[in-house]
Amino acid sequence: MAYNINEKGYYGEFGGAYIPEMLYPNVEELRQNYLKIMAEPSFKTEFDQLLKDYVGRPSPLYYAKRLSEKYNTKIYLKREDLNHTGAHKVNNTIGQILMAQRLGKTRIIAETGAGQHGVATATVCALMGIECIVYMGEIDIARQAPNVARMKMLGAKVVPALSGSKTLKDATNEAIRDWINNPVSTHYIIGSVVGPHPYPDMVARFQAVVSEEIQWQLKEKEGTSKPDYVVACVGGGSNAAGAFYHYLEDTSVKLIAVEAAGKGVHSGESAATSILGKEGIIHGSKTLLMQTNDGQITEPYSISAGLDYPGVGPMHAHLYKSGRAEFIAITDDEAMTAGLELSQLEGIIPAIETSHALAIFDRKKFKPEDLVIVNLSGRGDKDLNNYIEYFKL
Repeated sequence: MAYNINEKGYYGEFGGAYIPEMLYPNVEELRQNYLKIMAEPSFKTEFDQLLKDYVGRPSPLYYAKRLSEKYNTKIYLKREDLNHTGAHKVNNTIGQILMAQRLGKTRIIAETGAGQHGVATATVCALMGIECIVYMGEIDIARQAPNVARMKMLGAKVVPALSGSKTLKDATNEAIRDWINNPVSTHYIIGSVVGPHPYPDMVARFQAVVSEEIQWQLKEKEGTSKPDYVVACVGGGSNAAGAFYHYLEDTSVKLIAVEAAGKGVHSGESAATSILGKEGIIHGSKTLLMQTNDGQITEPYSISAGLDYPGVGPMHAHLYKSGRAEFIAITDDEAMTAGLELSQLEGIIPAIETSHALAIFDRKKFKPEDLVIVNLSGRGDKDLNNYIEYFKL
């Protein structure tokens, strides 16, 4: 069984490019060039240099001593929260802005839910002096105000999506509309491993720096480059794709993808796509998707703005369907409790997205000798208001 993408742009039966004809030239231009450009020595040098000097990579692999003692296993945290802008998202936006420049694009659009990808896109556009428009659901604009302010301060124009549930899915729809209207000048920086081929693969490759570093960092600390488990939260799934990437084909390393169960998987307010999803097409790819019996997209819900996406990237759909990864759904309450626990045991306040991944230790028993790596995908500053309200701090 192959877990990586095939030459047609599919992971197993998921993926592909289901796009309106108007977008075909854009997507095709990218598909024909992305691997060539990424392989150019000048591209690699510039990408690596920016990751080192601008983003601050490599991010540490930190042994969480007190957390490990509590759960009687060896827990390492991959500290993506220490990147410039506070999350893993910037690894991909640095890669894509360099790609856009080489394709001669002069205008960047993006969609964002929690705002982390929007901030990361606005950041690289400021760095390169390129016009930036970020689409964001009206509801997300309200609940992620600090990130909206950051984007504006970085010079981006933030455009509210006023249709549908006014969240990430609707912001994506608006961005795609913009792209159809401005095909020649514009590059669309998608923030996750979603969208038409080649986006899922391109984003995964830019994020693969995470698992690349884990391999040598773990070797230094434990004498092996292979953990027993790699754990990451999944909305669209880019931080998980990055953490899993170099281990996809090595089945001795177990992969755990953690989704948002919201108020309970079957409560009607959830974003547990793998459990609730059926095959369908969203934003240009065939994947698992929460939908009604007649194919209308169901509104997802999560306390975390970054996990309430009604689909999941095609790589993760394949990992789920093939059984390569174990999928666990964590409720709002479990996630919030885990976020507070990490804060008080390790002095690290995680993003609520990441708190979902940390909550598995209450759910699943690990052996004392297991090496468990959790991708700490983002820091909690952006979520302080949610934490304050939830815990009445």
